[in-house]
Parts: sequence; structure tokens; C-alpha cells
Amino acid sequence: MSDDTYDGPWLIVGLGNPGDGYARNRHNIGFMVADLLAERIGARFKAHKSRAQVAEGRLGGRRVVLAKPMTFMNLSGGPTTGLRDFYKVPNTAVVAVHDELDLDYSALRLKCGGGDNGHNGLKSLTRSLGPDYHRVRCGIGRPPGRMEVADFVLKDFSAAERKDLDWFVDRSADAVEALVTEGLERAQSTYNS
Repeated sequence: MSDDTYDGPWLIVGLGNPGDGYARNRHNIGFMVADLLAERIGARFKAHKSRAQVAEGRLGGRRVVLAKPMTFMNLSGGPTTGLRDFYKVPNTAVVAVHDELDLDYSALRLKCGGGDNGHNGLKSLTRSLGPDYHRVRCGIGRPPGRMEVADFVLKDFSAAERKDLDWFVDRSADAVEALVTEGLERAQSTYNS
């Protein structure tokens, strides 16, 4: 099923960890993008029986369901599968928005399918959905020195990174919107950096 023949809702899942203590962590860039998209469509997140917060509306004329799983990152697959089934969304209309260590800070890559690259949220999604869903990979760079990856992703963005964070989240949201409204190839040609 290609992007342009499907006219049902798209399920856009921002990956992150619930709770105020994690809100500004690098690992929560997916939640930040989902929050901005909800603002853009004028929708509020509400609790859903699938163990996720959900906001519905239209993005560039396309119906979208924005979701933030309220389980921890490594259990995101369960709520996502529940929402996919509830809204009857094919995997090809599921978009995971997540942090990516292998891209420099603020770089973006859009793709469909592929491996999980050691990302626990993607591992959980792929276990539940299979690999054929879209990803908007938001670059956070690698940890400095010998810092453990787990410590790095669960830290807030640095002061230098925060100067560009609003721009980065905004551009990531633009990339999601382009993916949903224009299709993967056009969105890739504009946003893959």
C-alpha cells in the first residue's frame, strides 16, 4: 500500500518516557515533537485504554492520531499495537518519532523499515508490529568521552543544544507533516540531512 492511496488515519507515535523527570531528556524528543504537533492541530492529549495519551485531528488535510505511550520506552510496542488495531491503521501508516544516536545533533533521517539500531523503543515496536513502519530519526549525537549511552539519553539536552532545541523540534514536526501529506520520498528529499 503506497502512501498516496491510503486515506485512513495515520498513527504518529512519539517515543519517550512518561513523567516530569524525563520530560526534557534527549530520549524524549519524540514526546516533544508529538506535543508540538498536537499544538499545531489544536488538540489535547487524553488517556486511551491502550496505555497511551492520544490526540486526534487533521494535519495538512490528513487525519492523524498522535500518541505518547505511557509505558516506559522499552515497552512502547504494546500501546502502539493496541492503537494500530483500535484505529485500524496499517503498519505503513504508522510513524515512530525517536532519538537517534548515530546522527549528529539536529540531523534528521526519514525511512520506512529497517533495524532498531539498539534503540529499546524501536526494539519493542518491531517485536510488536514487525519492521515495516515509518521512522523519523531525530539526531542526538553520541555521548562524550566514556559516558554510558543509557546515562546520555536520560540526560537533558545541554545548554548549547537547548539554544537550537525549539528549532529542531519544529523542523522534526515539519518532517512528520511532510511524510504524512507528501509521502516518504518527497519528505526525504527535503528533510534527510
